[in-house]
Amino acid sequence: MTESSARPAPRRAAGALLGVVLLGALLAVPSGAPSGDVTPSSGRPFVWDRDTTWEALQYRFEAARTAGCSGVAATDSAFVGLTSAVDAVSSAAALSVGAPSLDSLEHRLFTVGAIVAACPARQAEYLALAAQAREAVKRHSRAWDMTRTETRDRLYRALYGTRAAIEEVLLQQPAASFALSEGPTAPSAAPSAVVHGVTLHSGDLLVSRGGYPTSALIARGSDYPGNFSHVALVHVDQDSHEVLVIEAHIERGVAVATAEVYLADKKLRVLVLRPRADLPALRRDPLLPHRAASAMLDRARAEHIPYDFAMDYSDPSRLFCSEVASAAYATQGVTLWTGISTITAPGLRRWLGGFGVTHFETQEPSDLEYDPQLVTVAEWRDPAALRGDHIDNAVTDAMLEGAERGDVISFQWWQLPAARLLKGYSVVREALGGVGPIPEGMSAAAALRNKAYTTRHRELAVAVDAAATAWEAERGYPPPYWVLVQLARDAVAGEGR
Repeated sequence: MTESSARPAPRRAAGALLGVVLLGALLAVPSGAPSGDVTPSSGRPFVWDRDTTWEALQYRFEAARTAGCSGVAATDSAFVGLTSAVDAVSSAAALSVGAPSLDSLEHRLFTVGAIVAACPARQAEYLALAAQAREAVKRHSRAWDMTRTETRDRLYRALYGTRAAIEEVLLQQPAASFALSEGPTAPSAAPSAVVHGVTLHSGDLLVSRGGYPTSALIARGSDYPGNFSHVALVHVDQDSHEVLVIEAHIERGVAVATAEVYLADKKLRVLVLRPRADLPALRRDPLLPHRAASAMLDRARAEHIPYDFAMDYSDPSRLFCSEVASAAYATQGVTLWTGISTITAPGLRRWLGGFGVTHFETQEPSDLEYDPQLVTVAEWRDPAALRGDHIDNAVTDAMLEGAERGDVISFQWWQLPAARLLKGYSVVREALGGVGPIPEGMSAAAALRNKAYTTRHRELAVAVDAAATAWEAERGYPPPYWVLVQLARDAVAGEGR
């Protein structure tokens, strides 16, 4: 090589370096603020505002532990009162949303729950009464206006509140926990099959909770914080009785799996819901649930349906998990989520907007339970994971309080170029029929925020777990949920110290 031909090499190297720098700078340009924010037309975050009640229940529980379970007369008297309250609500032909008997029932369920948590001998009786109460309230709700805030509040207090009371009982007596509870008889003409002891019919809805930080955010991030983060639709073949589950995954959109594959994915709880057989549409066509499930199965097999990060339930071209159910039933003329979900807290909306959500009047998984068109067939909890489930919820609640104070989910600017390159790689993988590291429909910035949120949540959960263990060692029993929330607040306040 001659001297003259070698001279351009440094210039070429400098040009290549300059190109890399310019590309890196371009890839590091911050993303714009999320657009298309669809503000809810109504709604407001539900607030229990019952701190005095929770403290009184904790005092009652501690007193029962100290006195022992020999005070049978007091326990019997409490159960007599609860039984009478449940019978009054169950036997009533109709009750209004504001009926005093519903307030009395709520009070007695919480009060007796505190006693049973300390004295587990009557746990089964308490769980049966609580289930009867939930069923009765759900039956009365069929005549209520689901668009009214008063109705939403009542159902939330009755259904979510009773679940909270039950789980405080289960957490205090883990050895006696009941993993599976069955609901009322719910007939269906749709094809059926038995899965792990539960009879599933085609068209049934599986509402579940995953074990990830973002699962807790989906469950708690609503005007009515709940315990569920995912919805799936059951299809049972009319001839082979094979059970398939249709669901939307953020990684690959709508997918179909066997029941065993569905259950193998980490789940802390699963609720089985079924449309009431006496609905006018089902009276006209008893196989309607099966037709809804079949329509969605056919579509999932015929086309790729991307995941809907915007949570726009009015656009069926992309589907998030709840839409798989609602869109399927919409093809048969049935509208699920008679009480639409709202997300109105500004800080929460800002966080969710950073993940790509643009619609805050939507269909939350937890809210499906309150739809009076549906019957609870069964509920399964993982007793061993219940404590971790509650810690995840408490950490999420404390983090969301921070969101309302102005906390942000952020990432380092230098992470964005690499994330955008990964996004480009993901697009190529998706075009070839594969799945990339950043899901279809999720931006590179949203993926980084997701990672930052997950990391922070897990670190806080470790701190709360340690604090809860110390609290239990000092007092001799696991901290109730309201204590876990306070421990989570302390952990958030102590970050960075």
